[in-house]
Amino acid sequence: MTTPPLISTPLTALTGVDHPIVQTGMGWVAGARLVSATAEAGALGILASATMTYDELERQIIEVTERTDRPFGVNLRADAGDAAERVELLIRHGVKVASFALAPRRELIERLKENDIVVIPSIGAVRHAEKVASWGADAVMVQGGEGGGHTGAVPTSILLPSVVSAVDIPVIAAGGFHDGRGLAAALAYGAVGVGMGTRFLLTSDSAVPDAIKQRYLGFGLDGTVVTTKADGMPHRLLRTEFVNGLESGNALSRLVPTLRRSLEFKKISGLSWPQMIKDAVAMKKATGRSWAQMTLAANTPMLLKAGLVDGDTHAGMLAAGQVVGMIDDLPSCEALVDRVVRDAVEHLRAAAGQLRA
Repeated sequence: MTTPPLISTPLTALTGVDHPIVQTGMGWVAGARLVSATAEAGALGILASATMTYDELERQIIEVTERTDRPFGVNLRADAGDAAERVELLIRHGVKVASFALAPRRELIERLKENDIVVIPSIGAVRHAEKVASWGADAVMVQGGEGGGHTGAVPTSILLPSVVSAVDIPVIAAGGFHDGRGLAAALAYGAVGVGMGTRFLLTSDSAVPDAIKQRYLGFGLDGTVVTTKADGMPHRLLRTEFVNGLESGNALSRLVPTLRRSLEFKKISGLSWPQMIKDAVAMKKATGRSWAQMTLAANTPMLLKAGLVDGDTHAGMLAAGQVVGMIDDLPSCEALVDRVVRDAVEHLRAAAGQLRA
């Protein structure tokens, strides 16, 4: 039995979910199984499409709709060569939410909103939030530096209130959240809910290999590192032997493995050379990366797949937020959402009880 709605916010009203909790779109992790389990628990599950071909994304969307009739979303790469076609796919299948890791083009936002799809870009700076808000985004997700994967340097406790003060659309907090205390704190800051990645990765509904989940549980608060050696951009990862090797190695020693894994990703993705080049040019323009960084970026999906799908920590990376050091169990999505919501209510009531009339 799922938890009854106990906390209503603009996020629950906007998306139609019961609880102000978002399972973020983690590449190789957020597939149909995890997303549908999250949706059934009353939270917002987000499919991660960046590592999927167009056809695979459609199959995953169909599988989610077969597993649940609850709202869910899809995370899109705004700089992908087929971004417009994927937007049409979401429209055709009636997906409720479109999220983006980078600011989507104005025309993509307009097309989605014309079809009543909620648009929620993820941002890491106030100016980015202001830009997408002016373009018509319905809400933004703010990820502070504590978050896993690509991340910035500003902690959530500073970035979140800065964005809340700067825009008049709903703001979702991400980066460092895993429990009810965090949800209560985010609401007190002015957020409308929280996004959690590592916490949902470490559930029984996640398809990540059990041995890898146990590996995650063994790390403490100092178990992650932010490195640019993976793809040229700040990337928070578990401090595994492989990542330590990346940190200490030189560019030449990484070149051949980088090119090999880039070719492997080309084969898996089904992209042609012209399409890969088109995507690379679009990504370079959107992110401002150098071509050397772009070469590394093409390597990243296979490094993450090796760890998160194949379970090979000797040849792969494991993205993780700092909050990994606070997690010690693998609940179902239903049990997790129930615990977070009920604990948040208790903390909010306790805080309100300390107020004087």
